Amino acid sequence: MNIGHYRRVLVAFAVCVISTASMASELSWTGCGITKKAFLKELAAAYEAKVGIKVKLTGGGATKGIRAASAGTSDLGGTCRHWLKEVNGDVHPQEKDAELVQVAWDALVVIVHPDNPVDGISLENLKKVFNGEVTKWSELGGSDRPIGLIAREGKSSGVGYMFRQMVFSDPEYTIKARALKVKSTKPLEKKVEKVKTAIAVDGISSAKKRKVKFLSLDGVSPSKENIASGTYSLYRPLYLAYNKSKVTEKAKEFIEFALSPEGQAIISEQGTVNLAEGKALKPMGGPQLSAASR
Repeated sequence: MNIGHYRRVLVAFAVCVISTASMASELSWTGCGITKKAFLKELAAAYEAKVGIKVKLTGGGATKGIRAASAGTSDLGGTCRHWLKEVNGDVHPQEKDAELVQVAWDALVVIVHPDNPVDGISLENLKKVFNGEVTKWSELGGSDRPIGLIAREGKSSGVGYMFRQMVFSDPEYTIKARALKVKSTKPLEKKVEKVKTAIAVDGISSAKKRKVKFLSLDGVSPSKENIASGTYSLYRPLYLAYNKSKVTEKAKEFIEFALSPEGQAIISEQGTVNLAEGKALKPMGGPQLSAASR
């Protein structure tokens, strides 16, 4: 082996070692924008500052988060819904290898344009809007203009799935009203910001960072206190997901950090209800809290 070739081998080896070391000091997280906006950015930054491991955050939605964790293509997933179930009750095959650990609480909120004069809606009227039985704002105390319903495409999104389950008691419910369908949370929120007659359902952890107005539900505002106490009814869990058989020690340590007093304080500081604050709440149809989460 000549000296030039030997040097090239050494350089290649050094690059490989550096690359491997870099990969060893990084965690991958894939998941829903609600969880990411709620607290994940801040939690990941604090974790990196504490232990030196970077958490690479990739969006894509709750379904992508659970399934990436289940497949082991991401160290961790983030989701604002629980597993999808088959007709026979089994967990969806693309999600069955994912374990979900609850780390916080979110809520579904009805959002409208900031200039909309309507301040509240009843659960019954909200159902009627989605069923196409209430079609004008005048029926809700507003102007005599058509209601512009905006909703997520499909039935597996975190917001869409949990809304169908909590409001209609049917995750397979099909919207009967005319609605503009969008692919993700971001375009849904943008439409409501721009269209004065728009209405939509969103996760509060994301919606609170946009220029939209929240409607009270049956006279109860979606404040942090009302969500934490269960006075506001449309609350739901936020989870971290991991692969049951392939989970890494790094992933376990990040989950432990999220559940620690320090991690829970970071979650609360972002305006999200943490586990202690929401101790009176009960999971709705999803996995129960683990012993470490109680």
